[in-house]
Amino acid sequence: MKRAFLFPGQGSQFVGMGKDLYNSSLHAKELMDQACRILGFNITEVMFEGTEDDLKATRVTQPAVFLHSVVLAECSPLPSPDMVGGHSLGEFSALVAAAAVSFEDGLRLVEARAQAMQECCEKHPGAMAAIIGLDAGEIERICSETPGVVVPANYNSPGQTVISGEKSAVDQACASLKEAGAKRALPLAVSGAFHSPLMEPAREKLAKAIESTVFATPRCPIYQNVTARPETDPAVIKANLLLQLTSPVRWTQTMLGMLEQGACEFTEIGPGTVLQGLLSRMTKGMEGIIIQGIQ
Repeated sequence: MKRAFLFPGQGSQFVGMGKDLYNSSLHAKELMDQACRILGFNITEVMFEGTEDDLKATRVTQPAVFLHSVVLAECSPLPSPDMVGGHSLGEFSALVAAAAVSFEDGLRLVEARAQAMQECCEKHPGAMAAIIGLDAGEIERICSETPGVVVPANYNSPGQTVISGEKSAVDQACASLKEAGAKRALPLAVSGAFHSPLMEPAREKLAKAIESTVFATPRCPIYQNVTARPETDPAVIKANLLLQLTSPVRWTQTMLGMLEQGACEFTEIGPGTVLQGLLSRMTKGMEGIIIQGIQ
């Protein structure tokens, strides 16, 4: 039986995340206290006692989700995975879990990513929307025919694709997609166009941090968002990570690839249950598939 670890991305956070772990595990406390020193502010205070609005700020959300996920993976009595993957931000958690980058370097990369994305959102506002019940190919076609910048950003599961881009273009695409038969087109509560060309300034800033970070050969293959393929070559992993901010998250393709490689036991490690829900819909009717979560 092959095991896969899955790590969630931004949007899975909740107030109180990690508090029980901090209070019950000395190692978890040490890692979280170390994170506060690296970041230069008390992120655990925001995680444990802050408001939802405090936790929503990109510069806080991303390191908080990363920290919770990585500490859980480090402190939980889990068998070693045969493969790992993470949704958007979660790819950085997966890299640390597979020992491709250190905890400290991973946190610094996430800090640089969060700050670059927040600055980009403020200077280049955008929008995102979840499209339910329409074939991904049709979504791609309509986005390509819509004036302005709008692209598929997250292939979350068959029947659920997120689009991203300029607000006017996203609004127009949503109207066209509903006319084409989409069951729903739901605007997301975000201020930026993640995984779209509008993130290019953030990608350029993050590139400097990635290029200066040492990457090692991971303990197991990591499925990367950009290619949805298992990678073990540090140079390839690094190059793909550079492309992630402006490229779509190919999560459907990632899950299918893991299943094809024999993964039968999937464990979501981090806040929330989003990835479990997406995978459950994809594997409905399949026998022998175990889907679980650790929060």
